[in-house]
Amino acid sequence: MFDAVIAVITNGEKVLLIQRAAGIRGGGFWAPVSGEVEAGESQETAVAREAMEEVGLTVRPLRKVWENVSTRGTFILHWWMAEYVGGELALNPVEVSDARWLTVDEICQMDGTFEGDRKFYHDILHSLASSNK
Repeated sequence: MFDAVIAVITNGEKVLLIQRAAGIRGGGFWAPVSGEVEAGESQETAVAREAMEEVGLTVRPLRKVWENVSTRGTFILHWWMAEYVGGELALNPVEVSDARWLTVDEICQMDGTFEGDRKFYHDILHSLASSNK
């Protein structure tokens, strides 16, 4: 299995979700910024790199909050909370067709998210947001 990071980017009480571009795996689905960890790269570095590559934002990785195996069983997904530091959204059209800052409740009510991600949104993210209030 390969390692991948999921960057749960927060800005205040909002979380950034992207709509994956049509030409890539999972095209059309809404999800956090994500990508493979490159050889010799730390997970924290991968979180920051993927945020810059996909949406043009500078983020600070805070902590790993969850881990699961992808639906296909090809990736170990390392879920990281990351804080928005700076930059304007600049979507990489090869990977991202849209992006939105949403509340946890809005994310939990969305259609078009990956089934495997919903457990994180409902169980983990919801409890993290509740404990930060």
